[in-house]
Amino acid sequence: MNVIIMGYGRMGREVEKILLERGHLVVSRVDSGGYGDELKPSAESLSAADAVIEFALPGGIKDNTALYSEYGLKAVIGTTGWNEEKEEVLKPFESGKGAVVYGSNYSIGAHLFFRMTAQASRMINKVEEYDTMLIEYHHNKKVDAPSGTALTAAQLVLDNLDRKKEILPGNPPGAIKPEQLHVASVRGGNIPGIHTLTLDSPADTLEITHNARNRSGFALGAVMAAEWLCSGEGRTGVFTVDDFISDLLD
Repeated sequence: MNVIIMGYGRMGREVEKILLERGHLVVSRVDSGGYGDELKPSAESLSAADAVIEFALPGGIKDNTALYSEYGLKAVIGTTGWNEEKEEVLKPFESGKGAVVYGSNYSIGAHLFFRMTAQASRMINKVEEYDTMLIEYHHNKKVDAPSGTALTAAQLVLDNLDRKKEILPGNPPGAIKPEQLHVASVRGGNIPGIHTLTLDSPADTLEITHNARNRSGFALGAVMAAEWLCSGEGRTGVFTVDDFISDLLD
């Protein structure tokens, strides 16, 4: 694959490392802060690329996806924080020109965590002694809280545990309601990402934890998603990271 890296920060550099290890070519490193080859992707770069992998700030996401679709690129979007603009961001790909995979987490291990979260929530659905909660830790430069991964896991709890009806982020000032799922966020240091689902009863506690040691798992998953979009005759349209993961694991 010929790939544009959009956003050349820590994740962008990790994506580049994985791309080169797997025999792909980096067409351009695009970074609005001036850390790459271009501030914006040029027509020459866009024409030469098969795919783009984006881990950038969400401010320009609508313009970016319109551009990717215009050039028929296969786009892997790891940028978060644009959920309120989701319809506009994804609309360019609905015409079938180009393709996009989007999601909050491309780590294969994180998706195993998601599946375990859903299964554990189903298993305790009728065992009312167990309460459940989520906590996530990230480095001190992460801009969103709770993380997209934590919110995905929280939604899986709500989807599978009838007694939980509402996600409660942050630090509540008092006691929470039984139907609320508390999702706590801790920021500090250089932690790539730790997410823990806790199941607690008067008798015992169970924990399911995904602990990312570094960013390589996220980068590998993003590169594999781009390979998946480009495989065979290629895919067109809109896909979630769950579509990719299901095809990989099931």
